[in-house]
Amino acid sequence: MLIQSVFAAARAVFSPALRRILWKSIGLTMALLLLVWLGLTKLFDIFLNDHHLSATYPIIDSFAFFLAGFGLFVVLVYLLPAISAIVAGYFLDDVAEVVERDNYPADPPGRALPFGQSLIYGLRFAGLSLLVNLVALLLFFIPGINIGVFFVANAYLLGREYFELAAGRFWHPEDVARLRTEYRGTVLAAGAVVAALVLVPVVNLITPIFGAALMVHLHKKLTRNPAKPLPLRRDDAVSIEKV
Repeated sequence: MLIQSVFAAARAVFSPALRRILWKSIGLTMALLLLVWLGLTKLFDIFLNDHHLSATYPIIDSFAFFLAGFGLFVVLVYLLPAISAIVAGYFLDDVAEVVERDNYPADPPGRALPFGQSLIYGLRFAGLSLLVNLVALLLFFIPGINIGVFFVANAYLLGREYFELAAGRFWHPEDVARLRTEYRGTVLAAGAVVAALVLVPVVNLITPIFGAALMVHLHKKLTRNPAKPLPLRRDDAVSIEKV
């Protein structure tokens, strides 16, 4: 099930139907990374200019900026999952509509999350991801532990985020949480695939679109033959309330 969803998502990412969304996603991701880079560089520059050693020993500036370049690159790697969360929240409904239409035309389509709810989802996960990855960053100089903590933490966070965004098109938040808990092992494994993608330079720029497509496919497969009765869909619940 998971392997099928991974290959289906990979095909979808580079399909003509999603190509425009993919380029927009890459552009937004790079723009956010650039803004973070410029902000951190500016802060470092202010720190050096205000430090007395910079005036006394000018050579320190060159050496410090060399180290800062490497350091900022590492920081951006740890910040990428949080940035991916924001981008995914913005583009998920666009991706989901294409995947659902092309692969599950006989199924009732999902309903786009309200912009405010989608934004809250993205910012909430971005904040949580930022906090967790800052902790992981503190362990950067501990070999064997740093990458392990980074990978496991992001496998959980990214799996949870993308699944909730995809399932949220069909279920109420409390039902989404139940489904995620019921299939926690599969969701975590899918999150591990996305987290592994984050570790690959350049390729990690497609993470938001790939993760969104992956979880749309996975949600569909998990809810076709559920182990337990499914809750009412959002639209069905609304119809019953009207009756």
